[in-house]
Amino acid sequence: MEPDFDIGIIGGGPAGSSLAAYLAKAGVRCVVFERDLFPRPHVGESLVPSSTRVFNDLGFIDKMEEAKFPRKYGAAWTANDQSKAAYNVNWEGLSPDCHVEVRFEEREQPGVNKNYTYHVDRGKFDLMLLQHANELGATVYEGVKVSSVDFSSELPVVNFKMGRKEMGVSVRMVADASGRHTLLGNQLKLKIKDPVFDQYAIHSWFGGFDRGAVAKSASEYDYIHIHFLPISNTWVWQIPITDDVTSIGVVTQKSNFARSKQEREEFFWNSLESRPLIAEAVRNSERLREFKAEGDYSYAMSQICGDRFVLLGDAGRFVDPIFSTGVSIALNSSRFAHKDILGALERNDFSRASFKTFEDTIVRGTKNWYDFIGVYYRLNVLFTYFISDRRYRLDVLKLLQGDVYDEGRPPVLEKMRAMVSDVEQNPQHMWHGLLGDLTSDAFRPAGS
Repeated sequence: MEPDFDIGIIGGGPAGSSLAAYLAKAGVRCVVFERDLFPRPHVGESLVPSSTRVFNDLGFIDKMEEAKFPRKYGAAWTANDQSKAAYNVNWEGLSPDCHVEVRFEEREQPGVNKNYTYHVDRGKFDLMLLQHANELGATVYEGVKVSSVDFSSELPVVNFKMGRKEMGVSVRMVADASGRHTLLGNQLKLKIKDPVFDQYAIHSWFGGFDRGAVAKSASEYDYIHIHFLPISNTWVWQIPITDDVTSIGVVTQKSNFARSKQEREEFFWNSLESRPLIAEAVRNSERLREFKAEGDYSYAMSQICGDRFVLLGDAGRFVDPIFSTGVSIALNSSRFAHKDILGALERNDFSRASFKTFEDTIVRGTKNWYDFIGVYYRLNVLFTYFISDRRYRLDVLKLLQGDVYDEGRPPVLEKMRAMVSDVEQNPQHMWHGLLGDLTSDAFRPAGS
């Protein structure tokens, strides 16, 4: 039986549209079902350099340049003196009054031919990438919400409504790129709530924000800034969207996150007041959008592929966004998945085993991201220490560039984990009082 399409892709965000572009470029008949009408606003506006490999593969890099998105040459992390007073420790020259920064050009990155990546207006960026897939030959349906996938017959059927009419399209296999809606994850009961990270965020866009309020120099104005607050496991993102527009968001644990809209907005402003320079800069700018809240940030799946399906990007895993991982994981999911999908089409074998290379690679990469984030939350000063130490700086930068997929256990992560474990087990250690509780004891040796 000949299906309507070879591949059905649920979701037209970065994961779905880049997969469609890869497949259409290879001559595969694929269809994208996107529930929204683009453009639409979306969180996750800062990219990492590994994304450039995908843009090069798809012939999309020139469009990124033409769009004149702000170039992201590096990243900076800040905290202030108020944090220091909260700890009764012997600093010996180390302080949470930190301002550490990296420039991506410090490490040569194979396959990446630019010393910067981008900050993007996701409404514009996602539309551009979806249109690019369509131009390459992918069929795209917007405003079409998939309700389920029927795997009961030989060929899966993607079910959706067109107006009031129930419809179905047959395909050889399905790629779920439905984002945090996690359509197949919910339908097949694969979703696993993250037992550690329960972060929530409230964010908006601001015009006229003074990016020099905390930056050490003008060269940092277009960096992403992560500002840590003296509130447990709470931080602020600062992301340039245009020359005049800046995205500001507060991320915190669910226990700190109020239910009502008014209380959430109060929490946003109260959180910023713990960093007076940042709060003043935001208050002196103009809020351009309503505040938006994001919840249930982190989860995993018991499996990310099976017979005739794969899960891509946020549909397969979402981890805390502190290192701008979301779009990168989405794009790299399609980069790795499309190779296995082409092989499955060639062999006419759509069993789970056909997608093993993709599954192993993404599981390895997302675990490295997860462990890196866990170390960071457990002991922030350790991150500062490793970034500042020339022995480790480039190895940490490799992770920040998004090159997390080729090593099962990056040596620098193992070193960081070991140091955290030492601090956890030694109450007399000068850093013991700085341990965060979000990933408490995550790196203690088993059985201890």
